[in-house]
Amino acid sequence: MRANVWTLQTIFKPIKLVLRTRYIYWVPSATIALAVLFIPLYLIIRTLGSGDEVWEILIRTRTLGVLFRTLALIGTVVAFSILLAVPMAWITVRTDLPMRRLISVLAVLPLVIPSYVGGFLIVVALGPKGMLQNFLQDLFAIESLPNIYGFPGAALALTLLSYPYILLTVRASLRGIDPALEEGSRGLGYGSWSTFRNITLNQLSPAIGAGSLLVALYTLSDFGAVSILQYETFTWAIFIQYQTAFNRSIAAALSLILVLVAVLILTVEAVTRRSSQLYQSSARGMRTPNLIPLNKWKWPAFGYSCFIVSLSLFLPIFVLGFWVVRGISAGESLELVWTHVFNSISISALAAGLTVIAALPVSFLAVRHSGWLTRFIERSTYLGFALPGIVVALAIIYFGVNYVPFLYQTFALLLVAYVILFLPTASGAVKASLLQVNSKVEDAARSLGSKPINVFLTITLPLLKPGIITGGALVFLVTLKELPATLLLSPIGFQTLATSIWSATTEAFFAKAAASSLLLILVASIPMAWILLRDREGIR
Repeated sequence: MRANVWTLQTIFKPIKLVLRTRYIYWVPSATIALAVLFIPLYLIIRTLGSGDEVWEILIRTRTLGVLFRTLALIGTVVAFSILLAVPMAWITVRTDLPMRRLISVLAVLPLVIPSYVGGFLIVVALGPKGMLQNFLQDLFAIESLPNIYGFPGAALALTLLSYPYILLTVRASLRGIDPALEEGSRGLGYGSWSTFRNITLNQLSPAIGAGSLLVALYTLSDFGAVSILQYETFTWAIFIQYQTAFNRSIAAALSLILVLVAVLILTVEAVTRRSSQLYQSSARGMRTPNLIPLNKWKWPAFGYSCFIVSLSLFLPIFVLGFWVVRGISAGESLELVWTHVFNSISISALAAGLTVIAALPVSFLAVRHSGWLTRFIERSTYLGFALPGIVVALAIIYFGVNYVPFLYQTFALLLVAYVILFLPTASGAVKASLLQVNSKVEDAARSLGSKPINVFLTITLPLLKPGIITGGALVFLVTLKELPATLLLSPIGFQTLATSIWSATTEAFFAKAAASSLLLILVASIPMAWILLRDREGIR
């Protein structure tokens, strides 16, 4: 009898919390979760409407092989992204690395390079008869290089393009760690490495987990790099079905498997997440930690940073510049439409603001009121990021045409798609910062008579600033390069830099596509430089 009563209390306790008016963030969080869950519901409807052919395809050996290759690529990209991002974040925030401000800006810019551009550049630079092979052949008579196609090329391209997800979240977390914890460890006689391993790395674990989750889901949903580098994953199979088959039920069924893989990734991340309390010791602004002198490691660390930035950013810029010069010398027109630049900046900024606003209640729900219902709501919001943009866009088109036709081909549905696709990029950073805010400080302020809104504005929000800035910057960057959702949901005549790059590529105007890609990187670098250099807490 007592067991039954306890079970009922466990089930209905979250429901009672929903009914309390002071938990007003339940309503927006649940609304957002329902919007995201409409996507798998749409896929289920399309799959159930098909015949037995779909189920035969799902259980065949080739499908299992695609699943294994997808999981192998995800694990490799996540592991190498952590190895690149965590040292880079630490040396640019906590050490006296030369030119650390400039490196801090340059290291995150690969995030804005579209994966289809990155994959193409890997082939041009490192592929057979590519620029590197031609250079080595002229100098050392080397006639061939290891094959870059398949798994090696896809893993390399996606690692170089996605490690900034972890870099930005870890940087934000590093700026939020109370230096008193590390100073106390060193005061007890522990060295720098022991302090980093036992204190700093433990505090960074939520940020590493949040960034790794984004990298895993981004790799799961990528189509551009894997298609160009000829590595078959579920996303490539889904796109082939959408393009070549009249019956899209098979593509919907494969997308459902993609959803299941995303659920598996979310479950693994939730199980492995540490449950320790990670917060600051005070609600006021903390002292900026003293920079750690690298001494004899200064120039090796500088060389490491320059190598990563060169490989992930300067090499793509060099190849793009080569194609621009080659196009100009061949007489190709490079007319750029500046309205595309304005459209990209305006829609990306609006999407970033709306997504951060949506991420706040979801993050508060996950951190402040953990339970089975809150975990379900928060985890469901990650599903959109795991799906290809074309799948999300088609589901929203289905919803718009059948239920809100007056919103079809308007900015409203386009912004909804952006929020669904990129909400995890904002909520991960916000949640990592919120985990470092001691809830007892907020409770003390409320017990002294402060209204909840005043506590939020004067105590919680200032402490969340690094996570909010990081989350907004991430959404801005990934929205700049989003292609399928923008193509399918934009109002007629609305074009961005991403769509202009795609149009130029499909028409074989590679020089024009390269010029637009360089302009895209420039547009992303200006606000990112302002955001990172303005935040003096971690890099001064």
